[in-house]
Amino acid sequence: MSFQGFPVAALDFYDDLEVDNTKSFWDAHKDVYAEQVKAPMVALTDALAQEFGAAKVFRPYRDVRFAKDKTPYKTHQGAFVGVAPATGWYVEVAAPGVRVGGGIYEASGERLAAIREAMAEDKTGKALQRILRDLERGGFEVAGERLKTVPRGYDKEHPRIDLLRMKTVLGMRSYGFEPFVHTAEPARPGPGGLAPATPADQLAGDRGLLTALSRPGPGTPRGWSPAARCAARR
Repeated sequence: MSFQGFPVAALDFYDDLEVDNTKSFWDAHKDVYAEQVKAPMVALTDALAQEFGAAKVFRPYRDVRFAKDKTPYKTHQGAFVGVAPATGWYVEVAAPGVRVGGGIYEASGERLAAIREAMAEDKTGKALQRILRDLERGGFEVAGERLKTVPRGYDKEHPRIDLLRMKTVLGMRSYGFEPFVHTAEPARPGPGGLAPATPADQLAGDRGLLTALSRPGPGTPRGWSPAARCAARR
């Protein structure tokens, strides 16, 4: 099937699941999940695969083995395209609507050291700052796990010390209930830009911003990509 938007029924499904997260509810509504949630997500990721790559559409079941919260089902449907270890793009539909994101969601040891080295270098560090600034100007929230102290081996007066404190780097944007999430627009390319005239323009511009964060493109200094930096250090 071609992507025609996320139906209102998909959001309503998760509204109801948040109230009654039980197997009996799921069994009574599993056809709604399959047809109104999973099928549109698969259609969207298939439509964007040529641009981003093949996506993993996550299973709806929670791993509750070591969790205090034993509710069995996730209250969102996510999909992820990986471009490097713990690095890539994400899309989600849930009761609050649709949101997208990209970046690095986990780093430690040698990988974290390589990323910090890239942040500290003038060429690559300044390039990342520009990318994050463009994301914020484009309506994204820049988030990630941060140290409260100065990373070992770095000067507290470093011009990018706030960046160096970041252990993960994510750009996230919520579209909520915008009318276009219920249409085919999210799967269509557009000319892009930070001042979009149409939903397709906005979405293409947003995709360009996320591409700059998760994978180097034209104009991005060679070697910034977290994946490339980490691979070079192995």
